[in-house]
Amino acid sequence: MTLDVPTLERLYQTMVRIRRFDEKTAELFQAGLVKGTAHSYVGQEAVAVGACAALREDDYIVGNHRGHGHCIAKGARVDRMMAELFGRETGYCRGLGGSMHIAALDLNILGCNGVVAAGVPIGAGAALAARLRGTDRVVIAFFGDGGANQGVVHEAMNLAAVWRLPLIFLCENNQYALSTATTRATAGEIAARAAGYGIPGVRVDGNDVLAVYEAVERAVNRARAGEGPTLIEAVTYRWGGHSMRANLPAYRTEQEEREWMQRDPIGRLELKLLEEGLSTPSRLKALREEVERELDRAVQFASESPEPTVELMEAAVYAPHLEVREPGPAAAAGRELTMVEALREALRQEMERDRRVFVMGEDVGLIGGIFGVTRGLRELFGDERVRDTPISEATFCGMGVGAAVAGLRPVVEVQIWDFVTLMMDQIVNQAAKFRFMLGGTPTVPLVIRGPQGGGIRLAAQHSQSLEAWFVHVPGLVVIAPSTPYDAKGLLISAIRDDNPVIFLEHKVLYPFKGPVPEAPYAIPLGKADVKRRGTDVTVVATQVMVHRALAAAEELAREGISVEVIDPRTLAPLDEETILASVAKTGRLVIAHEAVTRCGFGAEVAALVSEKAIDVLDAPIVRVAARHVPMPYNDNLERATIPTQEDIAAAIRSLV
Repeated sequence: MTLDVPTLERLYQTMVRIRRFDEKTAELFQAGLVKGTAHSYVGQEAVAVGACAALREDDYIVGNHRGHGHCIAKGARVDRMMAELFGRETGYCRGLGGSMHIAALDLNILGCNGVVAAGVPIGAGAALAARLRGTDRVVIAFFGDGGANQGVVHEAMNLAAVWRLPLIFLCENNQYALSTATTRATAGEIAARAAGYGIPGVRVDGNDVLAVYEAVERAVNRARAGEGPTLIEAVTYRWGGHSMRANLPAYRTEQEEREWMQRDPIGRLELKLLEEGLSTPSRLKALREEVERELDRAVQFASESPEPTVELMEAAVYAPHLEVREPGPAAAAGRELTMVEALREALRQEMERDRRVFVMGEDVGLIGGIFGVTRGLRELFGDERVRDTPISEATFCGMGVGAAVAGLRPVVEVQIWDFVTLMMDQIVNQAAKFRFMLGGTPTVPLVIRGPQGGGIRLAAQHSQSLEAWFVHVPGLVVIAPSTPYDAKGLLISAIRDDNPVIFLEHKVLYPFKGPVPEAPYAIPLGKADVKRRGTDVTVVATQVMVHRALAAAEELAREGISVEVIDPRTLAPLDEETILASVAKTGRLVIAHEAVTRCGFGAEVAALVSEKAIDVLDAPIVRVAARHVPMPYNDNLERATIPTQEDIAAAIRSLV
């Protein structure tokens, strides 16, 4: 396709705008006005500009840590960009994200990323959202030659190829991953890897903006037609060092740098415009001067903008939680469900109520999950909304993040909770921080659910209780139900909430039966349930330990000891008020959970009571938790590791 002169001039001016923005940023960094660090895009301008020129306004991009060029090429305002680099409230991320995390959701820029290649699964999720919504939107995920060796890139290419997603993998091969040359770290051409996934792979001169445009336009047309993804390797060169802060020893030769600068992408387009009589020196000079005026105004705007407040910062972590009240509808007489059935009913009812809800994970479709939670949902809602994934935990979790940001409400199943270790970047660095890094504007309505805990002889890598990891992370909601009633109502709340939710289900509780109303109901997040009233000792217990605490309380009642059992249900946010009120009444506290004692959830509850109610305690706080060992396979040793009813009863007796 031949581009007209106004378009060519716009490409030229956008490349100039990107270069001068980053050159100005370097000056301001040296002056101490831009802090932290920034990663210059100088030398690579043709890639972002050529690629974004092939997109529509409603298409998405996901950038990386060198993302100024991507954002400006997609239409971001330089004044708000500069304000973000100054850490000001008028910046795109309100001063909370900075250079590496800059984004503009109104332009469908789904964030840049300080973790190498971590945005690629998020881009794949946005592409999946486009597919599920029946649109012809396309996504470009930018990453570098260093990122090309990250596992999530390969996983995402495989998954995008299997699902024929409208996604373009655009690798900006600038020859170096920080200081390590591509030739020392990467086997073969990056574009050639596409053949392994059965998709087109194209290698293009990344310093020729028109060549990039043509390659991306072909890939975009292919994606819009439903033919799936393309991998494009744009060979280019960054002129500066890795970052403005790096101060590294020289790792490139001066001759190499000169040779690449002679291939200047801006100079090449300028020469074409002049030699072919498409523009004049005075016209191009006027375009450059207009950029300088824009930058002067941008620096002034940033300098005069206010800094964000602590109140703004703290309000940016969580979206407002769903407001509901208990009690919900009563269960019909004799209607009892197992926890598996209650969870399945919650999923079914929410999928019927809201077409944005879908489920994905390993083996969730055809067989309905190895514990049967999603059994029958595929038959009701089809493969599109109940999606069996490859064994690619990091990537399908990241796709959940991207789909949530793009407007859907994904439920991601972790087949065995121990496998969440493979998802930690996407949960901790992406899902939990996305809203905050973008200034408290977006929502990430994502549920990550699955079975944790021991008791069924699955040994060390299939039996951990890891709730304390996630309670520690700002931005996550953590839910741990102990009954079928709570499981249904809390899962409905989790799906409707606008925050990323960690939803922990205990394997031992899956067959446990209890009354469950048939009508949908939502249990408020952050509201504990007093499972048994008492006056002598408070027991705060989670999941399986709730039942063992109740059994211990029943046993101790025969000895004249009155035990109050509290189930927090939601570990974050935590219902501090209910716990403190109970301790004020009883003066004694036992905390029981299955995870190991050290730095477990119980330590947080103990600290809470020590800090806010130590004057009402009549005895030391006691924690009942697992031995400090990995979960053993031997059944007798497993029973010796996990706390029992007798352990809880003994702890209570020790206080009375």
